[in-house]
Amino acid sequence: MAFQDYYKVLGITKTSSQEEVKKAYRKLARKHHPDLNPNDQEAKRKFQEINEANEVLSDPEKRKKYDQYGENWEHSEEYEKARSAQNSSRPNYSYSQGEEPGFDPNEFSSFFESMFGGGSGFQGRSQSRKLSGEDFTGQLSLSFEEAYTTHSRMLQIGEQKIRIQIPAGVENGQTIRLKGYGGKGQNGGPNGDLLVSFSVEESKEFTRKGSDLYKVLEIDLYTAVLGGEELVKTMDGKVKIKISPGTQNGALIRLKGKGFPVYKKEGQFGDLYLTYSVKIPTQLNPEQIALFEKLASLKS
Repeated sequence: MAFQDYYKVLGITKTSSQEEVKKAYRKLARKHHPDLNPNDQEAKRKFQEINEANEVLSDPEKRKKYDQYGENWEHSEEYEKARSAQNSSRPNYSYSQGEEPGFDPNEFSSFFESMFGGGSGFQGRSQSRKLSGEDFTGQLSLSFEEAYTTHSRMLQIGEQKIRIQIPAGVENGQTIRLKGYGGKGQNGGPNGDLLVSFSVEESKEFTRKGSDLYKVLEIDLYTAVLGGEELVKTMDGKVKIKISPGTQNGALIRLKGKGFPVYKKEGQFGDLYLTYSVKIPTQLNPEQIALFEKLASLKS
């Protein structure tokens, strides 16, 4: 099989940056992916070439060896070791200024053929290399309530349907990795992974910070002054709380364990913080105004 120029395979040049290598690979991999081209042997072959080229050129060390040694880059270390051993057995030579011993392509080619039996053996090994499948990415939208509970969700990946378990407590923007649910590996290589990012809707009632929740609780002036009880809605039902006499506007209290589940720590929850907002009465009738005036006259 003829030597494959990895730069031509990806449609780039030797001066292309690592970011350009990545972009070129992703574009071609999507175009020729076997899942999008079923029963197309040419697409399968092309996809294999693209993966092989990307495996080398996306790795700076491998790319450096490839640029220096070409199709036989995989055996550069054996060559350097043999060359070093050979040079150590030779008498010392002196070089004039500006003259240094350099890399001889013909010498390397001869060495490679003597050690590995020529180019055909290399190509056979290259084609049998195990290649990992491509990683897939996707986004999944969850309501605030869905993120609060552990539940399963059916996902469509190409023609395949998979059911995944979503742990309670996932956060907006969080990404989880599902091993083996990406593209198929080549030549017995492992499948790629599926990376799922979550988009969690905001709540109209609660503000979330990690596993803690925050909520504003409005109380009337009379309850703030005299004290009393209030029913408070939490994520898992309503709880009755006692309000102390003389509660100030903006006062903060904590309801332990009434927050959001802690991610992947079963039975652990954050806290719910309540901020009191005292509602000042308006549109008072004459009798009420008179009572407030009397109270004002009694203050010390």
